[in-house]
Amino acid sequence: MREDVLNFTDADVAGCLEWGELVDALDDAFKRGAESPPRPHFDIEVPGEPNGNLLLMPAWVAGRHIGLKTVTVFPGNAARNEPSVNAQYLLFSAATGAIVAVFEGGVLTVRRTAAASALASRYLSRADARRLLIVGTGRLSSNLASAHASVRTFEEIVIWGRDAEKARKIAGKLADEGLPARPAGELRAEVEAADIISCCTLARAPIIKGEWLKPGAHLDLVGAFTPQMREADEAALMRSRVFVDTFEGALSESGELVHALNSGALARGDIQASLFELTRGEHSGREGLSDITLFKSVGCSLEDLAAAELCVARSASRSRDATAAV
Repeated sequence: MREDVLNFTDADVAGCLEWGELVDALDDAFKRGAESPPRPHFDIEVPGEPNGNLLLMPAWVAGRHIGLKTVTVFPGNAARNEPSVNAQYLLFSAATGAIVAVFEGGVLTVRRTAAASALASRYLSRADARRLLIVGTGRLSSNLASAHASVRTFEEIVIWGRDAEKARKIAGKLADEGLPARPAGELRAEVEAADIISCCTLARAPIIKGEWLKPGAHLDLVGAFTPQMREADEAALMRSRVFVDTFEGALSESGELVHALNSGALARGDIQASLFELTRGEHSGREGLSDITLFKSVGCSLEDLAAAELCVARSASRSRDATAAV
């Protein structure tokens, strides 16, 4: 590999992607747009365990960059205390096709995913939201808490998981970072009290019930990215004003939407807008304090490209600062 090709470890990426700046970068990227074809999605058989998944995610902007991410999702890794999601990212020049940078993709993925949820919350959650509930204890959970906290001021951040000890550890880590976090009690009570509920599980059956959502709540669904997965029931969608990251991805991959559309509980016209329309001011987002809003994310390669470009820009800026200081 050429000596001028940048290499970013997960630690490098974490150091480059500050939450506020990343959320703003995604806002700009959705306003601008990019070529972002549907991602091929393959099931990988794992004997004795749930199937794994392989995803390929390209995106490009003419005159800027081309990006390609490869992602594997293996739910059985949780039992081995290993990450369920692994990824690599390649960034190329869109002018010459030459490779510019290579990234470990784990932190890039979780940070851009969490930042997209925070971006949606900026447009959809109530500005006075004070209580955040995170449902899930995987790698994404603490990132979602931090990202949401970059756009809203919380008095309480609550972590729920099927493994109470994992929830306690994540809450403790967030508290050490200065966030008002605690482990959750009973899930229904926590959902009923929450202003924002952010779900990041690999659930295949709904764990959030629509009847639990209070007026004015915002529900952020991140975990279910195949038609066989669901984190919320049909009642949650029927009670909510529904928004998506992209129509193309969400309508084909979101288990909640695919199930509700097939059953007739939801019509295509019930889905209000995507992040493209929200960021461009083509949809007003939340319209009333009592609205229940729902954001469904399945991931978009435009987000990876924006995050990778931000990493390269931050790296170049730091190099210039270091040179100037000599």
